[in-house]
Amino acid sequence: MNTLSYKTISANKETAKKEWVVIDASDQIVGRLCSKVAKLLRGKYKPNFTPHVDCGDNVIIINAEKVVFSGKKETDKVYTRYTGYPGGQRFTSPAQLRTRPGGIDKMLRHAVKGMLPKGPLGRSLMGNLYIYEGTEHKHEAQKPRTIDINQYK
Repeated sequence: MNTLSYKTISANKETAKKEWVVIDASDQIVGRLCSKVAKLLRGKYKPNFTPHVDCGDNVIIINAEKVVFSGKKETDKVYTRYTGYPGGQRFTSPAQLRTRPGGIDKMLRHAVKGMLPKGPLGRSLMGNLYIYEGTEHKHEAQKPRTIDINQYK
């Protein structure tokens, strides 16, 4: 009897090939950019994707201050947070967040976090995301490669 054995290869932390990639966020729409970033963080574009393992890339987003929202979301969208005290619900629009220090970082992290799995894996994947408002970043030692995010689906 001719028995060919095909085994599904499942990646683990040691066999996952993680890379460093740089994405230029100039004139990108927030939701579309963040969905592609979430897929890169997760490793969905790789042939050895494994759902329960961190096999994605480390993503560096530069020019984050140049991201845009489609439609009227810049003024009409509402971010809600709660201070923990009675009557402590606070509302913020993206236009107000842009004026605060670190506001653009919070805006992009909020969008990416919602597209990642919930639980310990999703929290560890968020550690692989680095967001910078300008063109400079401090990860030159990792030799990141620049990718065109518009090439991905």
